[in-house]
Amino acid sequence: MSDVRPGRLGRDFGWLWAAFAVSTAGTWLALDAFQLVAVLVLDAGPAQVSLLAAAGLAVGALIAVPLGPWVEFRRKRPVMIAADLVRCAALLSLPGAYVLGALTFTQLVLVSVVVAAADIVFRAASGAHLKDLVPRDGLLVANGRFESTQWTATAVGPPLGGLAIGVLGPLVTVVADALSYVLSAAALRAIRAPERPPAAPAGPAAPAISPTKAREIAEGWRYIWFHPELRALFLNTTLVNGLIMGTAPLLAVLLLGELGFAPWSYGLMFGLPCLGGLVGSRLARRLVPRYGERRVLLWSGVARAVWLPWLALTGPGVAGFATVALVELGLIFCCSVFNPVYATLRLKETAPDRITRVLAAWTVTGNAAKALLTLAAGALATVTGTREAIGAAGLLLLATPALLLGRGGTANSGTAEATGPAEPAGSTEPAGPAETAT
Repeated sequence: MSDVRPGRLGRDFGWLWAAFAVSTAGTWLALDAFQLVAVLVLDAGPAQVSLLAAAGLAVGALIAVPLGPWVEFRRKRPVMIAADLVRCAALLSLPGAYVLGALTFTQLVLVSVVVAAADIVFRAASGAHLKDLVPRDGLLVANGRFESTQWTATAVGPPLGGLAIGVLGPLVTVVADALSYVLSAAALRAIRAPERPPAAPAGPAAPAISPTKAREIAEGWRYIWFHPELRALFLNTTLVNGLIMGTAPLLAVLLLGELGFAPWSYGLMFGLPCLGGLVGSRLARRLVPRYGERRVLLWSGVARAVWLPWLALTGPGVAGFATVALVELGLIFCCSVFNPVYATLRLKETAPDRITRVLAAWTVTGNAAKALLTLAAGALATVTGTREAIGAAGLLLLATPALLLGRGGTANSGTAEATGPAEPAGSTEPAGPAETAT
């Protein structure tokens, strides 16, 4: 790879960034599309909406478990393009069924499963591909650009999506999201840098790896668990993301169903606060050289845990709108500082021949945790009420910063440049194509 200055990451990175930007714009235009369709078209309640969100994550993660080691030994760009096209085809089946009057809850679940599995495959491949395209000292800049792009799309997409749904119907944003994956695939095809040959599987008699080899499937988790710093980040981010995302279906039911907010208002109350994400992602690049990666992660990790409980107090009208917008602003700002630093540190601390398996294991576990916590939140809401379930998740979130204090974890002060472990004998989902919003 040629030596590229951090501020100028090259033409091929520009195409990778474009692919991320267009697919992210489509994703946030279709904010909570499955939940919105379930509530507005199929009149689903809290338990069904939670089941929909959980099923896609859980079954998609199960399907993707053997794919992590398989992707490790394949060229990454073709895998990413195929994942884009699979997601497009699955999503386009929904408006087709809706026009024919045949859309069902079962189809929503099946599509969510396919999209979730393709997401995991894409993230696992894109993490390794990013590290191959960008020099080590450019990773924080690259991740910062992805984070800024994501929050820009998140600020603009939901309000536009809500308006489009109000004017053109509930499936229009699904079509836009599907088309965004076609444009993403086209941008990936425009990358001209030859890929580094994929790692060869261990063993002289094994030219290709079997997706069912237990040792290879478990390698990502083993690597994370025996690396103290990765383990601390893994436990923290898995639980934080699971608690935050587990309450998303309940918020959709509370705001759109119980409190009667219009779709455009729903999109706006989540879109406007994302301007804080732009500020936070830019601030992260200034904080790290001054305070070090680990201190910034600890401070922002503590700060992002205090916001969720306040959503349980949301009421109707202008006051309720303001409550959600202010809470989301604080949460998003803290997450946007945390995310690019955490994604960069994770890439630096992972050996090159373990990146794909580590990212696949990380994403599979994260999705499984989101599924479990979403089901638990839905069940609790059925028994106690929607607000009470959101409040309980918020209280649990207050305890998550303790996980960052694990041995060798982010509580230790350190330089902005992590040294990384020695590679064993024998590679967070970084921000951008492989990192989702917290």
